[in-house]
Amino acid sequence: MSKHLISSSSQFVQQISLSKSLKPIADKVFEGIRISPADAELLYNEAELGFLGVLATYVAERINGKFALFNRNFHIEPTNICIHNCSFCSYRRNEGEVGAWISSLDEIKEQVKRSMVKQATEVHITGGVHPQWDIDYYCQMVRAIKSVNPDIHVKAFSAVELDYAISKSGLTLREGIRELKRSGLDSIPGGGAEIADSELRKIICGSKTSWGRWLEIHEAVHSEGLTSNATMLYGHMESYAHRVEHMNGIRKLQDQTGGFNSFIPLKFKSQNNSMSQIGEVSTLEDMKNFAVARIFLDNVPHLKAYWPMLGKSAAKLALGFGVDDLDGTIDDSTKIYSMAGAEDQSPSMTIAEICSTIRSVGRTPVERDSLYNHLKTY
Repeated sequence: MSKHLISSSSQFVQQISLSKSLKPIADKVFEGIRISPADAELLYNEAELGFLGVLATYVAERINGKFALFNRNFHIEPTNICIHNCSFCSYRRNEGEVGAWISSLDEIKEQVKRSMVKQATEVHITGGVHPQWDIDYYCQMVRAIKSVNPDIHVKAFSAVELDYAISKSGLTLREGIRELKRSGLDSIPGGGAEIADSELRKIICGSKTSWGRWLEIHEAVHSEGLTSNATMLYGHMESYAHRVEHMNGIRKLQDQTGGFNSFIPLKFKSQNNSMSQIGEVSTLEDMKNFAVARIFLDNVPHLKAYWPMLGKSAAKLALGFGVDDLDGTIDDSTKIYSMAGAEDQSPSMTIAEICSTIRSVGRTPVERDSLYNHLKTY
């Protein structure tokens, strides 16, 4: 962290009008002192966006310098048939319903073969919780992928998928995760977290794995030597207090395990689901949320703007609000957000496009691996 950045950031804060409640928070941030949940709520409720951007950028550059990261990845969504019926979901179908799909293991292997032409280093696997799939089937899937490309990083199966599949197999969490690890699983994604508050969960995802169970599964994954990501669904019926409660749960677990690589705020998209009447929050609200997350989650090293959900222009803007990771190339391999009305219906970005986006905001593009090791600076 350069003295110039500390000085210029502090000078900016001194030049703007701050309430008595906000200045102590800024002082904490510049002194490297952890802010409290109450501080985070104040930032959400009272801070101007420019102020948040300065603080979040300061934290991001203190942790990761002026680098902005990406990887070469693609998604496999093996099915959208799901035992759950979450109100916010535009993706889920019943078996036999129009639009439902199941990818066979042979089809999955073909997708992996195609990805090798573009030198993909990671496959991200998540989908519906299929009623017939247990941990043995998930292990078969991982082994099938590794049989095609032994070197690819398999980031697979949300805590919600794992919860059902491991329980169906009659195993403990640790036993199920060990089986997957032996089959070649390298890490897990952060999906299914939604929002911590139990009353809200009853409304938007009542049958889904509880927040406490989600944390328990990630703790078990970390205990078995694997890393994961964390997410939060925002922009629906939650309050700022709900967001802070959610992030505080993640921060506490990270203090214990250190196993989260990144935090990914996921914006509620309103098309083609039963919560469409709510609408969507603004891009300014997106940026506020990124900034507060970066300031609050001082122990989670990376903050990701998932561009297929946000859109490319908003993801670029987020690089000024604490984000240091733009996810990856995707290669038109995910339908979850396109089915919910995301602006890019065929999400894909070339390396050149990602690097140009990053350079345009004064950052240095770096290709990373799935564990955030730097592979190449562009």
